[in-house]
Formats: sequence, structure tokens, C-alpha cells
Amino acid sequence: MNVLVMNCGSSSLKYQLIDSDTEAVLAKGLCERITIDGVLKHTPAGKETVVIESPMPDHKAAVKLVIEQLTDPVNGVITSLSEIDAVGHRVVHGGEKFASSFLITDEVIAAIEACNELAPLHNPANLIGIHACQNLMPDVPMVAVFDTAFHQTMPAKAYMYGLPYAYYEKYKMRKYGFHGTSHSFVAHRTAEIMGRDIKDTKIIVCHLGNGASICAVDGGQSVDTTMGLTPLEGLVMGTRSGSVDPAILAYVANKENKSIDQVINIMNKESGMLGISGVSSDFRDLEKGMQEGNERCKLALEIFSYKVACYIGAYVAAMNGVDAIAFTAGIGENNVFVRRLVMEQLGYLGISIDEEGNSRRGEETLISTADSKVLVYTVPTNEELAIARETVALV
Repeated sequence: MNVLVMNCGSSSLKYQLIDSDTEAVLAKGLCERITIDGVLKHTPAGKETVVIESPMPDHKAAVKLVIEQLTDPVNGVITSLSEIDAVGHRVVHGGEKFASSFLITDEVIAAIEACNELAPLHNPANLIGIHACQNLMPDVPMVAVFDTAFHQTMPAKAYMYGLPYAYYEKYKMRKYGFHGTSHSFVAHRTAEIMGRDIKDTKIIVCHLGNGASICAVDGGQSVDTTMGLTPLEGLVMGTRSGSVDPAILAYVANKENKSIDQVINIMNKESGMLGISGVSSDFRDLEKGMQEGNERCKLALEIFSYKVACYIGAYVAAMNGVDAIAFTAGIGENNVFVRRLVMEQLGYLGISIDEEGNSRRGEETLISTADSKVLVYTVPTNEELAIARETVALV
């Protein structure tokens, strides 16, 4: 079965065409600058990346261009749309309605739309991608795979906020968590590497990228995670502040003569590593700045690593123990310096760093020493493959 995996952002579209029988990636690509001028980077398996500049006034045009390239006589990997057996769509927010993936129906689309206010930058774009694919492939079954679904196993004591209970009853105001597809995939893969049944493990997954979150996975189920009602809660991130004293919103609004919406925009787009360093949200730039003596770049990296270590400690307490810690995503898989700083804070768990293992980037590696009481790994995530597997299971 050939599964097309679609991940629509507000101005981008990532895709992979996967042969589910072998789990081989037949082609992958990225559409950027949708609604502006449009750039498609398309990579067929075993071939060079093709860069196509073409107007993309909307996501429907982007999806159409992707289909054209997948079926192109030169750059394509299939001869017609009939060779696409199913489409799996990443949907960021499913609220409390979805604890698993679902075949997309009109009722499911309506339920996703009802969550738009909880993810205003993501859910509408996800829906545009769904509608575009339905228009181009009306007879192909489609599946919605939700970022929030994996976290629906969290107990109320983990997801409830200390606010009037009426807000939960009226507005479903609670922690939802994100990156669920990645956390689930990496936790299961970590258990496989350990040679253990995931039901008998306690694993902490650190999904560290420009957006970052940590998840406590007990017996294969999410029991707590750092992101909340929105992806703004939790860790300090590339441009997001992470958790701060809520009174800061009103304080900054009054001091800077800004609205609450403007302050939240600053917390989402101008804070985090970018705001602290004043240089960049890119960790490579921050490391370079630190090596050149920029103290604010160094401070940003130290704050990020410190917060990661603190949340790991909190989740050891949440699960009353831990068997393994897994670093994943762009920073988790590749940033040797950040991993070292985090692990240096975890000596109380009986963890020692294997410097040779920790020096590796982007591969499955044990980065703690053999005598460490808690195993620490880098485990590359593969959200697209996870979405493809969910899609096949339903279709």
C-alpha cells in the first residue's frame, strides 16, 4: 500500500510517499512560502532534489503541484493518482474528542474545526490540506492523526489547571500536550532497543527542536507532558518563552502599552532562545556565538539545558522512577553540547556520559556509559512513518 503523508503548516506543506509494505520512502518534499511566491523541494528516492519555483496562492495549489511531481515522467515515482491508496494527515489539535487516529468524515472535519480556536495557526492549515486532497482524490480514504491523541491517557491530576473548574467545564481549558506522534514513536522504539516490552518500562522522551516538549511515558502511555493548552507552555524554545509567571502578561502589556494578544505574540515569536540571546533561535548560531565569547548565547543554551534537566527530574518523580531517557528531534538528535549539559545535571540518577557515544549525531546511539543506572539514548524520530502506520491500521 502506498500512503501519502501530509503535514500542512500555515505557509508550508511537508509530505512523504511511503510504501507501507517495506516502509520505504518513495519520495519526500517540502512546499514553502505558500500564499507568497511558492517553492517546492521534491526528492524522489535515489535521485537528486528538484527545486521548483511556482506560484502557490493556496494549499490546494501546493497539493496539486506535489501530485504533479509525484506522477511526473522524470521526477515522479508513480504513474497516476490511482497508485496512492490512502492519505494520512497530521492534525495538531484534537481536543478531548480524539484519543486515537480517525478515518476522516464530515463529522470528524466538523470536530477538528471546533478545535480551531485552540490551535489557530495549525488546525485551519491542516483542514485546508485535507480539503485540497479530498478535491483531488475524492475516492481515496484519508486518516487524521492527532498530535494531542497520545496524551489523552494523562490523568486529571496532570492535565487540570489550578483555575476555577467552571473554565474546564465551559471551555475545556486543560493541558493537552503536543508532539504526541513523535513521543509515541520514540518511546516504542526505545523499548525495542532495550529489548523490553514497553508495558514494563518507564521512559522519558525529550523532543527537542525549535518547538520542544518532554513526555513521561509509563507502560507505553503518556502520563504527563510539558506543553499545555497550547504549544507555548513548558520548555524555553526557539522563539517561545515557555512557562512564565502569568502575571507577566499584564505587567508587560501595561509597561509597553500593548494588548494581551500582542504580548502573547511576543511570547510565541520573539522570546525563547531568540529573545534571550538577541542573536538567533537556531542552536547552531548560538553555539557559534558562545564560542566567539557571546555571553548571552551561552546563557540561552544554559537556560534551555537547565529547564530540560529540571523537567526530566519532575517526570522521574511523576513515574516514581525511570528506566531510560531518549533525546530526539533536531536538537535532541544532533546537539552534542546541549545533551552534555543536560546529562551533567542528572548524576543523581546514576547517569554517566559516554563521550564517544554522545559525539555522534542523528543516529540511534547509547550515550550513557554501560554502568549507568538509567540508560540514555539518542533516537531519531520519524513522525511521517508513524502517521503512515496509523493510516494503514485504519484503512
